[in-house]
Amino acid sequence: MRIDKLLWFLRFTPSRTLAHDWVLDGHMRVNGRRIERPGAAIKAGDVLTLPLRSGVRVIEVLNLPERRGPASEAQACYRTLDGAGENPIAAQGNELP
Repeated sequence: MRIDKLLWFLRFTPSRTLAHDWVLDGHMRVNGRRIERPGAAIKAGDVLTLPLRSGVRVIEVLNLPERRGPASEAQACYRTLDGAGENPIAAQGNELP
């Protein structure tokens, strides 16, 4: 599935056009690789790093949704890896030895 379509189906963006533009910004990563093409293929098991306004969010795609359904249906398709509401990945860089 295309990454722009997936982001829209998972309700990270309100429209597919915004998802398309978001990917073109070049700040998104799939399995650690920078993605700049909205047509990049995503499959179950991929890890996405998403730059959100509230901070960076890391998710694992559990299964590909068939449609843009309700939020509960969308949330069942991915797992958050960086903690709900926390940003421990960003916090790691602020620790002093």
